[in-house]
Amino acid sequence: MSEIARGLEGINVTATKLCRIDGQKGELVYAGYDIFDLAENSTFEEVCFLLWNNRLPTATEYAELDARLKSMRRMDPIVLNLLREMWPHVRPMRTLEIAVELAGALDPASSDLTLPTLRLTAERITAKMSTWIATYHRLRSGLEPIEPRDDLNHASNFLYMLTGEMPSDLHRRVFDVALILHVEHEMNASTFSAMVTGSTMSDMYSAIASAVGTLKGPLHGGANEAVYHTVEAIKEERNIPTYVEALLARGERVMGIGHRVYKTTDPRAIILERLGHQVAEGSPDRWYFDLSLKLRDYLGRKLAGKPLYPNVDFFSASVYKMLGIPADLYTPIFAMARIGGWTAHLLEQYADNRLVRPNALYQGEENREYVDIAAR
Repeated sequence: MSEIARGLEGINVTATKLCRIDGQKGELVYAGYDIFDLAENSTFEEVCFLLWNNRLPTATEYAELDARLKSMRRMDPIVLNLLREMWPHVRPMRTLEIAVELAGALDPASSDLTLPTLRLTAERITAKMSTWIATYHRLRSGLEPIEPRDDLNHASNFLYMLTGEMPSDLHRRVFDVALILHVEHEMNASTFSAMVTGSTMSDMYSAIASAVGTLKGPLHGGANEAVYHTVEAIKEERNIPTYVEALLARGERVMGIGHRVYKTTDPRAIILERLGHQVAEGSPDRWYFDLSLKLRDYLGRKLAGKPLYPNVDFFSASVYKMLGIPADLYTPIFAMARIGGWTAHLLEQYADNRLVRPNALYQGEENREYVDIAAR
C-alpha cells in the first residue's frame, strides 16, 4: 500500500536558493545569510533585494530599489473607492485578498510573465500592500487615509500611515526587524499555495491572492492574533495554570508554542524577545510582554521534555501591541512582510516551471452499480 505524507510533511516539492531551515539546530538562513546577521544589520528593502536577486545590493542598487518602491506606494483611486465602500463589510485579510486581485485587474501587464515585468510586479505589490492595510484601518476608524511619505523607509512609512504619528527610532527599527523576520520561511503553506497557483502559469497577482487566503487561516498567519487573544484572556499571571490546564483538557493547542519545522526555539522568537525587552521599557502596554514571558516560562515547565518552544508568533503579538498595532492587523502585517518571500519563490517558479499536480490514494468503493433515482 502506498504511503501518504499527510500535510506533505517531510516531502521536498522543489529546490530553492532562497531559504534554509535547520529545525533541530534552530537555524534560519536567507540566501546564505544568517537571520541574526540580517536582523542586526539589514533592512526590509535590502532583504527583498536579496531574495529577488540572490545577492545583496550595491549602494546604488539599494537607492534605486528604495526609490522605485516609494514611487509605487500610492493607492489607485479605484482601489481607494472600493475600500471606502467595502470596509464595513469585510475583515482585514479578506480586504487584502480583494485589493491584490483588484490591483491585478487594473494592471494591463498582469499576464506578462517575462522576468522584467514579474520583477516590477513583485515590487509594486510589495510597495502597495502597506498602503492598503493602513488605508483600511484609517477608514474603519473614521479617519481619512494618510498619504505615504517619500522620506521614510518601508517600515517607518507604514507606522506613520497607520497612526498619523512619526514613530520613534526604536519603534521604526523594531518594526523593520519584525518585517525581516517574517519575509521568508521556505516552503510554508502560503508559499506553497502561491507556487501551486503560479505553476498553472496564472499571473502573480492571482498567486499572491492565493497565498493571502492561505495565510489567513489560524494555523498559519492567524496564530499571532490568537496569541494576543490568549494573553488578553489570561489577564494575570495567577490565571495562567487554570487557563492552560483547561485549554489542554479540551485538546487544544497553545498558539505560538511549537512549530512543524523547529524542534527547538524558533530563532525569530529569540530576536523578537530581545526587541520586546527594549520596547517594553517605555510602553504602557508592557504587561502583554511581561505576561507572555510568564506564560512561556510556565509552559516550559509544563511541557518539559517535549519539543514545544516559542515560535515567531509568540512574541510578535506583544511586540506589535506595544507598537500600537491593532490585533486584527497582525496577520495582514505578516502578509505585508511575507510578500517578499512569496514573490521571490514565484520568480523561481516561473523561471523553471512545472505544473504542480500530485496524486491522491483512492480508498473509496469499487464496482458500484448505478441505480435510477426513482428506485433509490
